[in-house]
Amino acid sequence: MQTPNIWLAPAKLNLFLHITGRRADGYHELQTVFQFIDLYDELHFQTNKTGILSCTYDGLTINPEQDLSLRAARLLQQHSNTTAGATIQVKKCIPVGGGVGGGSSDAATVLLALNQHWELHWSLEKLAQLGLQLGADVPIFIHGKAAWAEGVGELITPLENLATGNYLLLQPDCHISTASIFQHPDLPRNTPKISLQNFLQGASVHNDCQNLVSLCYPPVKAALDWLSGYAPARLTGTGACIFAPCDNEAMAQQALASCPAQWKIWHVKGLETTGHEASTVTGKNK
Repeated sequence: MQTPNIWLAPAKLNLFLHITGRRADGYHELQTVFQFIDLYDELHFQTNKTGILSCTYDGLTINPEQDLSLRAARLLQQHSNTTAGATIQVKKCIPVGGGVGGGSSDAATVLLALNQHWELHWSLEKLAQLGLQLGADVPIFIHGKAAWAEGVGELITPLENLATGNYLLLQPDCHISTASIFQHPDLPRNTPKISLQNFLQGASVHNDCQNLVSLCYPPVKAALDWLSGYAPARLTGTGACIFAPCDNEAMAQQALASCPAQWKIWHVKGLETTGHEASTVTGKNK
């Protein structure tokens, strides 16, 4: 079977985010659930035998040293000792810096795609270990299943039967500094741990970053207030994107039509798996 040249990199939501402690090395211990959604970046691949790697983005200029997709390709090339190269073109549809995992998802998709294109035959576990060098979220996207995560994000339990509803996803007109939020003295760091079973049985959950982000970034507070007029809204990760459950199509269309012009909004569906591969891509983004 021919390896597809176009791959889909899905966004994710953190359905909740509890910060349960802080380690001596400064890293935060957390609990969260990752839910994929059908908002995708498109990655186009063209391999070569020269070993040259390049990555471009439609409408964006990204510093090569900060480009997770290019870094992923370089890392796999170095660790596999392959002489092959690739040209990667990324069509960005996932909000940049929105807390929905676009960079991590793109990096994971590069590792998965080039593993096939270069015929390396690496296992998902081996790719995930490599991906961890790029970011804590990358292994989630490589394994491709909704998941419960603990520790600093590295302890992952796949969720086979997570309910997959629809959501309104909104991007306010601001960018959040994740580092500043996690370094802030007012960030809650002692939320009691819950079990996976507690979560599946409907335990009350929240995002420990939400109140602080709302205080530090007024556009996020305004967006949360507006979206909560349709359904209870919550921050994903450290933001800036927020989301609310919405299975009512009429309500979704009303929100899409009335969203203030300075914000972006999507009606998206929750997914159990990533569904990375796509030889043709139609109707994937709202």
